Amino acid sequence: MEPPVHPFTELFEQLGLPADEASIQAFIERHAPLPPTMALYEAPFWSAAQAEFLETALEDDADWAEVVDHLDTSLRKN
Repeated sequence: MEPPVHPFTELFEQLGLPADEASIQAFIERHAPLPPTMALYEAPFWSAAQAEFLETALEDDADWAEVVDHLDTSLRKN
């Protein structure tokens, strides 16, 4: 299995969020768990630009898709 093209921290940077480990963990703890029927990009805490980026990354199966899936999984855990 190849490592993701983009590291998790780089996704947070792309989204304009603090990207250090403590900030990422705090973000996940603050926003998890997402309802099982809600798409990641539909979560109310994203700006319009962030939501569009996440939706496009998944729909286009872009090189960001794997790390966006990782974020999705992280936000679904209790």
